[in-house]
Amino acid sequence: MPSSIVTKREDPHMTDAPKAIFFDLDDTILDFMSPAGPAWEESSRRFASEYEGIDAATVLASIHRVAGAWWADPERHRMGRLDLRTTRIRNAADALAELAIPDDGLSTRPAESFANLRTEGLRLFPGARQALEHFHSNNVAMALLTNGDGPGQRYKIDRFDLADFFDCILIEGEFGVGKPDERVFRHALTQLECTPEQTWMVGDNLQWEIEPCRRLGLHTVWVDFLAAGLPQDVDIKPHRIVNNINELIES
Repeated sequence: MPSSIVTKREDPHMTDAPKAIFFDLDDTILDFMSPAGPAWEESSRRFASEYEGIDAATVLASIHRVAGAWWADPERHRMGRLDLRTTRIRNAADALAELAIPDDGLSTRPAESFANLRTEGLRLFPGARQALEHFHSNNVAMALLTNGDGPGQRYKIDRFDLADFFDCILIEGEFGVGKPDERVFRHALTQLECTPEQTWMVGDNLQWEIEPCRRLGLHTVWVDFLAAGLPQDVDIKPHRIVNNINELIES
């Protein structure tokens, strides 16, 4: 069932204006996922002549298979997101090796092409800036809590002029730990001088954001940006589901 038709809120207090809101960045404010597929497809096509007679689609499938296995491991995920360039090159190299394609630096070129194309394709979700402007103008304290390396996440924040909306910005690579570590949320509560009961956590990741914040007593909003509904095999229930953060100012 698409989450856009889920209107019932488990927590009646979510009708009250919060004192503070914690926002995730990627796939909550910023559309990070959508550019990835086209970027890999274009990067694979660009270097197809160097694939020793193997078509680009086969190489791309191998890259996706290798990368999927890598990112599925939580510890590798944590390490990989702090050094995306090295991780992408390693995954591309493993994919080439799987197909017996000589590397000779070939793994670096499509990986860097992908990174550039994906960066070019980044966009704010429609209505995201308006939502941030609304809460900011209504004196709601806001924190941005994002995993990843410092320079990469700072680039996104600066590119889209987001810093001025937030009273606190915690980036995993700068802070030293990332979500779902409770120290991230506790530190943000301290910085914003608010209690869990006064605070919303808004993010797209059930395990990283919704589960730990429910445990801490925050009101939770899951951003189902794919409109896929809650996974059947995950027993994590947000207080509210939206497809876009702009819905938070429409009700």
